[in-house]
Amino acid sequence: MAVRASFAPRGAWIYVGTRGEPKIAAGFAIDPASGRLEHVASGPLSDSLAYIVTDRTGRYLLGASYPGNKITVNPISSPGRVQPVLQVLTDYPNAHSILADAGNHHVLVATLGNNLLNVFNFDAATGKLSPNAAASVSMKEKTGPRHFVFHPNGTFVYLLGELDGSVHVMDYDASSGQLKEKQTVSALPPGFQGAPSAADLHITPDGKFLYGSERTSSTLAGFKVNSADGTLSSIGWVATEKTPRGFNIDPSGRYLLVVGQHSHQMSSYRIDATTGQLIKLREYPTGKSPNWIEILDLP
Repeated sequence: MAVRASFAPRGAWIYVGTRGEPKIAAGFAIDPASGRLEHVASGPLSDSLAYIVTDRTGRYLLGASYPGNKITVNPISSPGRVQPVLQVLTDYPNAHSILADAGNHHVLVATLGNNLLNVFNFDAATGKLSPNAAASVSMKEKTGPRHFVFHPNGTFVYLLGELDGSVHVMDYDASSGQLKEKQTVSALPPGFQGAPSAADLHITPDGKFLYGSERTSSTLAGFKVNSADGTLSSIGWVATEKTPRGFNIDPSGRYLLVVGQHSHQMSSYRIDATTGQLIKLREYPTGKSPNWIEILDLP
């Protein structure tokens, strides 16, 4: 089963990880004219990875293993060609997401199992990770850190708690990698009942609006971002595809696409540039159990 597609920042390349056997990262070249994929090569992964992404240079594939409680780094020798694992860090319970910051100096990892957002130094020359002096930020019990995003200006981080259904806002010092939590806002709709199961989180390219998906209620929550301090204010919720495990925002920031793992289809929304409200456009059939969306702006 493919779990995560990661675009390389240099050129039109995509990497797709599998969770079954064999555990591989398959590299594909994307034809810029047609969007068609051409398989280039497949490289071994050390475990089942819930999340893969390249570093900012496209030379390394970073992975977070939820069942294996690991963080991994694989070199990419040339576009599309993932090499055997370079580094494996163990004892990171239910690692769920991993991203390098804009400067490629630090890598953050959310570990759901111990309620931490971990910070590593990243050596872009060797691909090696090492613990940062401020090694982690501890979240409240039963937060369940799942996915996070950087604000486009690089000074704020937004973390989605799967188990508390909340977005946690943090100041981020890119020079030191230090994080400081300053706000928590609920992504659960009014009258919510049951156990929260928040899933995905994305911010518009201009940093004005943030959205999060919640699977129990099958809703998308929207927030306006304060440009001065990065704090959030709610702009409401919309009912969407059943079990919205994955969604994404197009590079222009005008449209949001969401898939329903149990509706087996995708919905498109227009993002109002002034209010951030989501205006539904169309529904599209997909294959069974869609759970991730990646969008590439081809020339």
